[in-house]
Amino acid sequence: MEEKRYLKWYNKVGYGSGDIAGNVVYAFLTAFVMIYLTDTIGLNAGIVGTLIAVSKIFDGVSDIFFGSMIDRTKSKMGKARPWMFYGFFGCAITLFGVFAIPTNMGKTAQYAWFFIAYTLLNAVFYTANNIAYASLTSLVTKNSKERVEMGSFRFMFSFGTNMLISAFTFNAVEALGGGAAGWRAIAIIYCIIGLVTNTLSCFSVKELSEEELREGEEVKKEEKLKFTETLKLLMSNKYFFMICGVFILLQLRAAMVGVGTYFMTYVLLNQKLFGVFSWAINIPLILALTITPTLVAKARGMYKVNKYSYVLATLSRLGIVAAGYLGSVPLMLVFTVLTSLGEGPWQGDVGAVIASVSEHTYLKDGKRIDGSMFSCTSFGTKLGGGIGVALSGWLLEISGYINNAPVQPDSCISMMKVMYLWLPFAFNLIITIILSFLNVEEANKKIQDVFSRLNVLNVVDSVFELKTMLDYFDSLYNDFDKERITKKLYEEYKRRKRDYISNRISKTYSCINGNVV
Repeated sequence: MEEKRYLKWYNKVGYGSGDIAGNVVYAFLTAFVMIYLTDTIGLNAGIVGTLIAVSKIFDGVSDIFFGSMIDRTKSKMGKARPWMFYGFFGCAITLFGVFAIPTNMGKTAQYAWFFIAYTLLNAVFYTANNIAYASLTSLVTKNSKERVEMGSFRFMFSFGTNMLISAFTFNAVEALGGGAAGWRAIAIIYCIIGLVTNTLSCFSVKELSEEELREGEEVKKEEKLKFTETLKLLMSNKYFFMICGVFILLQLRAAMVGVGTYFMTYVLLNQKLFGVFSWAINIPLILALTITPTLVAKARGMYKVNKYSYVLATLSRLGIVAAGYLGSVPLMLVFTVLTSLGEGPWQGDVGAVIASVSEHTYLKDGKRIDGSMFSCTSFGTKLGGGIGVALSGWLLEISGYINNAPVQPDSCISMMKVMYLWLPFAFNLIITIILSFLNVEEANKKIQDVFSRLNVLNVVDSVFELKTMLDYFDSLYNDFDKERITKKLYEEYKRRKRDYISNRISKTYSCINGNVV
């Protein structure tokens, strides 16, 4: 039976355009903040890396906090949209602040300015906006295919924006006057673009009512969960940890790829190649996203598509390593294209995967925590991105990087090769391993099958059905890796049947006596 559809094409396109706003913040920050701070403001890469790492302490707590707040929100705009809409105004102000550090300040004041603006941007405003934006995937539709399509449109805009920012930012800064003034000007332009697209995206979709979201489910009195209760539910879902791990690794990889600004300048000796490689990364990603819904439909699920596409991506990353040490730019570009084709499907269906992970918690515990569950996107993105940028600063400092030097030491050149070539391969390999275990769709089907059996089983008909049911629970005990779900379902089964059996025991005695040897 065909699932009910909730969205028109323009709703999905409008929603997807919201990642233009997300990436004028994130892509701009990740790719350019370090080179801006070191080569324009003159700050020490190691100190900047340490400040970013300290900032992540505040960041880590705020993600789950804002996810919980979204779950508790009730307004005319819904749960998530108010946070998405208003949160970006703070993003715009603090993003400008990061790229508007006064050059006439002392170094200590400049470090403090950066730390405050960066922390407010990531730990408060981007968190609220990004978690809310991601949560809409599960709040505006119940259709799994539409969720995949929403994710595909979202990341098409994401990669398109990333590509344009990577390709044109250096040239735009120069065209706008260069130096600190050029960076301030481009930051203003990106903030305005972000405000417009975030607003359009926010009002292009409408959240479903609670009644419609819960249609077909057992109606329960809604409880406002405490933060500690929400945290406990998240911690009990192993797939939540897997998703967080993947997001962290993705952003660590992105940060190392962002070192391409240094790699192209000092290793390949052509800064403009950063834009060329950006095209080679993002155009195949966009192409992959267009076919992701079809691939998922043919594979009858997301698990195989994600696992095997990342096998391709990891092998292709190894090809980039080989081509990089050979010094062959054309070969590096070819393997970069293949890598992006393999990395694309996960980006397209990740929203649907997270929705399935959230559904897993509901099936196990009977609680809806969609906003909190989608905090993994913001948590993983910011923690991974922040650590990645910090790590790049530390590694550059350790290797002996000299600000604005026309030629870098051999130790620095070697480190840039490790950062740009080897580390992305290592991160992809770990992601592939995690995805091979992230079969939440199958886990959900098993639980739903149990509930179906509970609903139709009539113990009176045959005592052997009871034995069959108990054997089934025994098999699940191993399948679920000794999760408490088995015990819980068994207890629920006994509770639902206890009174019925006791009332009919006299009538079933003869049946039992006649059938049990």
